[in-house]
Amino acid sequence: MIDAGADMSRFSTTAAIALLITIPALSACSGGEHPKPARLIESPQEAVSRVGDITIRANLVRTELLDETMARQYGIARDAETVMLLVSVRRGAQAQESSVPATVTTSVATLYGQPRPVAMRELRSGGPDPQQVFIDYVGTVRISPPETLRFDLDIAREGGARSTMQFTREFMPQ
Repeated sequence: MIDAGADMSRFSTTAAIALLITIPALSACSGGEHPKPARLIESPQEAVSRVGDITIRANLVRTELLDETMARQYGIARDAETVMLLVSVRRGAQAQESSVPATVTTSVATLYGQPRPVAMRELRSGGPDPQQVFIDYVGTVRISPPETLRFDLDIAREGGARSTMQFTREFMPQ
């Protein structure tokens, strides 16, 4: 007959001894320095939706990270507490994508707050050939890190087809 109580007691004693040996060994690994708190990394900032041969991408970039020339071209002030929302609507394979004209309506909300609209405007870039022109839609949103925001997008493509996209992003202090 096996005595489960004795086996459990031996296991508990062995675990306690192992713990007493391991804790000082682990604390010696720090070299006398106090442990530093983990820093949260912001979640990836691109959201992608595919419907048939249409790809919709929404990217968020802190405006302070924008190149000065790009910020000027987009008419956006560089700021630590502002993010740029850049939405593209493309048709075709990635290497051969072409822009699809659309109307992009966007709102943003904290997890517990009321949605507020984000003013979006169209940007065109590329060469003189219409096939080389890319159309993007850009807007800015103020942030107060740490903060979690929910973005709701309604995309009405030329011809009447509609798509929606919703994503959440966390913003941490830099």
